[in-house]
Amino acid sequence: MTFLAGGFAELNLRVYVPDLPGHGHSPGPFSPQRAEDCAEALVSDLVSRGLANPDQTILAGHSMGAAIAMRVGAKVPVRGVVAISPAPMRPAYGVQPEMLLYQDPGPLPERFLVLSGGREPESMRGNARDLVASAKNGVAQYLVIPGATHSSLIFSRPAVRAFQDWTAKAFELQGIPGMPSLGELYGALAGFAGLLLLAGPFLREMTGKKQTGEEETAAGKSFAWSRMLPEFALAAVLVVILLRFWNPLDAMRLYEGDYLASFLLILGIVLASLHWKSLREQFSRWKPGLLVAIFAALLLFLLFSAWLELSIYEAWLTPTRWARFPFLLLAFLPYHIAEEICLGPAANANPRRRFVAGLSLRAAAWLALVIGLMYFHSGEILMVLLLPYFVVLQVLERRAMDIVRHETGSAAATAVFGAILLAGFCLVIFPVT
Repeated sequence: MTFLAGGFAELNLRVYVPDLPGHGHSPGPFSPQRAEDCAEALVSDLVSRGLANPDQTILAGHSMGAAIAMRVGAKVPVRGVVAISPAPMRPAYGVQPEMLLYQDPGPLPERFLVLSGGREPESMRGNARDLVASAKNGVAQYLVIPGATHSSLIFSRPAVRAFQDWTAKAFELQGIPGMPSLGELYGALAGFAGLLLLAGPFLREMTGKKQTGEEETAAGKSFAWSRMLPEFALAAVLVVILLRFWNPLDAMRLYEGDYLASFLLILGIVLASLHWKSLREQFSRWKPGLLVAIFAALLLFLLFSAWLELSIYEAWLTPTRWARFPFLLLAFLPYHIAEEICLGPAANANPRRRFVAGLSLRAAAWLALVIGLMYFHSGEILMVLLLPYFVVLQVLERRAMDIVRHETGSAAATAVFGAILLAGFCLVIFPVT
């Protein structure tokens, strides 16, 4: 949120950017209602301490934060609210009731601005328009930022200029405010790209030379893509249906992350059971590389999360999140084992074809999660909203796993390596409940 906060700071406003409970470095538990209560308590406390004047205060947020800002702004008499791509607050435009953060939309602030991205789905834009249309007694405005998505709005110069103009008008400010710099974002991306360039050579150096092609081929074989894809897709849909009635890892207390953990756990067990003979073949003998793969995965995760923490995002895991790490790792491991069984040894496979096959299997599984949201009404909205993040993560993780499999020849080392990376970066993004 630094770029958006900088937009308000350019108006010479004092800006507070809090963590919601269970987010970033803030302890949990998180729930939408508790997040709203904490946000209201924060604003009220700032006012009582004389650190904020309600008549000179703007509440702003993005996505869930925008919905919370709207609700708090209706309770605390602030000057206005800026809602950037707010989470849907009414069951309309294809949004089912179970997708909503709050079942009761609540009252609206007296003055607010709603910004939407031109490339957002109609379910988001339609709900945002309705917020403004329902403001009968207040002053409300709705703007669409062309070409912007739900995520890119937080780095959009036109979005910042739009709420700067609106805020300046609300406060009757003079002059043209400056624009915050995107240098922090560019620096973060440059450093991230640098780490990616080093990651491949690092993995090859760490894991050493692979087993000979003859030894690895004897340990198992790959399955035809035309067989694997339908198996993964059908099994994933059946698991989504099962999770509609029972989530075995609900006690993990990770907001919607427990659903993903249960999904991959059950899916992995089902797929591995279908290929029990290959499982025994590829895991029958101990191969060197398991401990090295574990060390490499942990080191890579710590390097990338440390860089994100220092540059742009609070990605360093708190003790509360680390406590969930082993359970999430064990939940993700069966799927990674099943995937490696089906893809087979890397020695005699075309690297690009194997990489694309692995991604297609993950795409089929992720499509089932989307189907679960849209047609089985699972309510797991984060699986869709965070899709760009997960696409990048899945591509990079799959590429790293291919390197480890090629170098070590070990399906076990590769599966553990991938599960560690996915568990770590899921703990970065899902709120603690």
